[in-house]
Amino acid sequence: IKNQATDQRFAQFGGRHVQQGGFQATLATALFLIAGKDVIERIKLMALFDPDQKLNKVAGISLIDREDSGAFGDALIQISSNTLMELCTGKGTKPSFSNTFPAKRLETNLTWDDLVLSDEARHNLDHLMAWLAHRDQILDEWGLNRHFGRGYKCLFSGPPGTGKTLTASLLGKQAGMDVYRVDLSMTVSKYIGETEKNLGRIFDMAAQQDWVLFFDEADALFGERTTTTSSNDRFANQEVSYLLQRIEECQSLVVLATNLPQNIDSAFFRRFQLSVRFARPDGKAREQLWQNILQHIPTHPSIDLDALARKFEITGAAIANAARHSAILAKIQGKTTVTEDILTIAVENELRKEGRRV
Repeated sequence: IKNQATDQRFAQFGGRHVQQGGFQATLATALFLIAGKDVIERIKLMALFDPDQKLNKVAGISLIDREDSGAFGDALIQISSNTLMELCTGKGTKPSFSNTFPAKRLETNLTWDDLVLSDEARHNLDHLMAWLAHRDQILDEWGLNRHFGRGYKCLFSGPPGTGKTLTASLLGKQAGMDVYRVDLSMTVSKYIGETEKNLGRIFDMAAQQDWVLFFDEADALFGERTTTTSSNDRFANQEVSYLLQRIEECQSLVVLATNLPQNIDSAFFRRFQLSVRFARPDGKAREQLWQNILQHIPTHPSIDLDALARKFEITGAAIANAARHSAILAKIQGKTTVTEDILTIAVENELRKEGRRV
């Protein structure tokens, strides 16, 4: 079908013509399929494609305005690769880390038994897991959906190596939700507008797929906003404001982790529904961590884990690294078991890495 006046094919239902006779659907194409030639109805139906509607939020269908055309309905229709794969195969894809998708999926082979936390932290995490398990009933059957959305914001604070990332991974594992760690260094772009675009893609997919979003070292970006003395400062504050807005609106679980909770903007701190503090393990917790990590490693019976735990004040991550280091040393030395001397050397290596005196 060709419009004789314009010498263009398929003019009545829009579309963009590309080389080799290709055709890209536009908003006008979709409206024609739904409402035919009824122009008034087509105009009404444009609201279906607003960003806050289900076509965008759930199905991942969005519009791309064409700068070279101001014609009615000339925006191109874009469908997310995940939605396309789900339509074709019945199963969505797991997006890969890239410049345009600065988030990496977190997975773990560990269990809650491998995580040694304080009673207070355990209590708070039980609260969070109960929300994930029962939120539909709490919101829908108990009527709290009039006041709250499905989103939940949680702050993990504490020194490095105390289990913040592992806890986020375990939360997703137990709830059957994918966990994506957002790389803030790649997210903040030097190009104006790119930050919003990259983050928008992540938040849109999180809403569609019900992910857990994990922002590590969040104080670097969510700290006190700077005084705007230059255009760079203004753009930086714009990016922070955009992030605050998207996190506030996100209808999934968002976890922000920080080593320095005092650096979090006080205006944003009030928006957390829960704060979980991860403390450095005490002597008893360190002994339990040593037992958990060394349970399958052949160790010499003379090793006193209680004395080792009391002598060296290190985190769970450092204990895990020391265990691996000691296993390698034992192989290098041709020994069949890890001895106390080897463990001591491995721990001292971890202390030097942290800049602490041995």
